[in-house]
Amino acid sequence: QVQLVESGGGLVQAGGSLKLSCAAPGSIGAIASMAWYRQAPGTQREWVASRVSGGAMNYADSVKGRFAISRDNTQNTVYLQMNNLKPEDTAVYYCNIQARRTPGRPATDYWGQGTQVTVSS
Repeated sequence: QVQLVESGGGLVQAGGSLKLSCAAPGSIGAIASMAWYRQAPGTQREWVASRVSGGAMNYADSVKGRFAISRDNTQNTVYLQMNNLKPEDTAVYYCNIQARRTPGRPATDYWGQGTQVTVSS
């Protein structure tokens, strides 16, 4: 059973920063992509940022220029550095990793347990 472990959420004032972490076990296999999503109360989960194995990164327009996704290859960990946080960034943040244990097989989706980020005005 592959489990992703998230950490780093919390309460911060508007304009502040937080850094989220998501660690995957070595048994997860070859990682194809890593991403972060978020879900605010009463809304659907939305994509925030992603990084594919080749290194290309993409961001939702709402966080572009403020958030940065990065990866520590040696520890199978993905990070989300969040700067200049706004109250509308308040949500539960989930990491997502797509990985293959067997070459040539479809990648499997793995999700973290979610971590709460609350930004006060």
